[in-house]
Amino acid sequence: MPELPDVAAYISALEPRIIGQPLERVRLASAFLLRTAQPPIAEAEGHVVRELRRIGKRIAFGFDNDLWLVLHLMIAGRLHWKPPGAKLAGRNNLAAFDFPNGSLVLTEAGTKRRASLHVFSGEESLSSIDPGGIEVFSSDLDAFRAALTAENRTLKRALTDPRIVSGIGNAYSDEILHAAQLSPIMLTHKLQPQEWERLFAATRGTLQLWMDRLRDEATTGFPEKVTAFRKDMAVHGRFGEPCPRCGEKIQRIRYADNETNYCARCQTGGHVLADRSLSRLLGKDWPRTLEELEALKRR
Repeated sequence: MPELPDVAAYISALEPRIIGQPLERVRLASAFLLRTAQPPIAEAEGHVVRELRRIGKRIAFGFDNDLWLVLHLMIAGRLHWKPPGAKLAGRNNLAAFDFPNGSLVLTEAGTKRRASLHVFSGEESLSSIDPGGIEVFSSDLDAFRAALTAENRTLKRALTDPRIVSGIGNAYSDEILHAAQLSPIMLTHKLQPQEWERLFAATRGTLQLWMDRLRDEATTGFPEKVTAFRKDMAVHGRFGEPCPRCGEKIQRIRYADNETNYCARCQTGGHVLADRSLSRLLGKDWPRTLEELEALKRR
């Protein structure tokens, strides 16, 4: 799922292309994409884009008639900049937003249609789509800590809850926790003051690092390869590969469609965290340390 750095890159690439330009036409190829009936989406046609805004992991397009189109790409949605009037061919093409100088095309891989488009009139109506999580770059350490300790959550859950922190998902939470050298299952109420300082600095530093990298890429072309798995990431998507800090193999916890990647040596004191499916299968034989894990592999 595109997260804060990816959405920021999209906005950076779109601003010089569509700010000050009229939306000539909206073409919808999927009946499931548009989630609101009023105001009609056609009311945006012919009006000029005045602002682009990030709301969590959403992209909001503000028009000169106070109308807002809000896109949520979810897991598999992606944006593409095409020549004017680009055809919507193929089942993955969901919509096109036609401008004088090009068409913004929304695609979604797979068969599940999770991406969404909402239409709002005015700022007050727009605010209803905001989950309410704090913005890391406009918050201080005290506000960050207060938000994450409102409930006693694991760090992984707290960082990825959009009602707590804005714009962070599975990928960048892995990177943040590795940079902070903290376990993904540590409870927020257990953190010590120096650990809060590390977490806050790692959250800002990691997000800024990737925002800068992806925005730099966007200056040379439209971001066509937005992915949660990047070769320069420290742990996310790198199960079994060496940790860039200590060289130990990256571990993972798998659940549903997601997985958490971490370094046991750097983040959990050498303890291997239980994986739901495998720990049920192995029971008491589940390895608790890296040494036990290596011994199990040699059997």
